[in-house]
Amino acid sequence: MRHLEALPEELQRQVLALLRVLDLSQEHDVPGRELLKFAGVIPASDLTAMSDAIKQDCETVDIDEW
Repeated sequence: MRHLEALPEELQRQVLALLRVLDLSQEHDVPGRELLKFAGVIPASDLTAMSDAIKQDCETVDIDEW
């Protein structure tokens, strides 16, 4: 804290802004037991459709995309 207090006010603001960014970048983990309530919510047919779409489209390179 002494080092922070010794800084000019503008630099103190910059340090505070950096600390806020660092705090936001930390992962906020969710315990698995909280996710169990979602098990079985997506119909099997939808899961199959998603899986098929991933297999079909994720292996494809579109040269003109960029």
